[in-house]
Amino acid sequence: MRITWDEYFMAQSRIIALRSTCTRLSVGATIVRDKRVIAGGYNGSISGDAHCLDVGCKVVDGHCVRTIHAEVNAILQCSKFGVPTEGAEIYVTHFPCLNCTKTIIQAGIKRLCYETKYRVDPYAEELLRNANVEVVQVSANLDKYLPQLLQP
Repeated sequence: MRITWDEYFMAQSRIIALRSTCTRLSVGATIVRDKRVIAGGYNGSISGDAHCLDVGCKVVDGHCVRTIHAEVNAILQCSKFGVPTEGAEIYVTHFPCLNCTKTIIQAGIKRLCYETKYRVDPYAEELLRNANVEVVQVSANLDKYLPQLLQP
């Protein structure tokens, strides 16, 4: 069995999420252009700051303000290294929050694949529709590949 492109990139996002330093939810994101990974990101503290895993969350109005989201981390990685995101796809383990949705749209990303619905904001869905961003729910389906993964 050969893994599909969507499963392949979503599996990478799930692996990236394992680097998350957020104690509330681990999220991973992979940005792809022309079937090539151009960036990855996970949710956690900004570079050089303390991590929630080590010092706890800094919660304000029900949100941890210490954490930068996976989608933004991946997009900023592209910005930092001069990699364009126009026309790219993003694979995220969880449906993006409203602010990440706006960032994805502004970055010119045209396809959003997510695995899990999590606090889906109706306005985020509306913005994605209005921006003509294709939205697809994708599973990494790793269970069906487990026998292959376990082979030496």
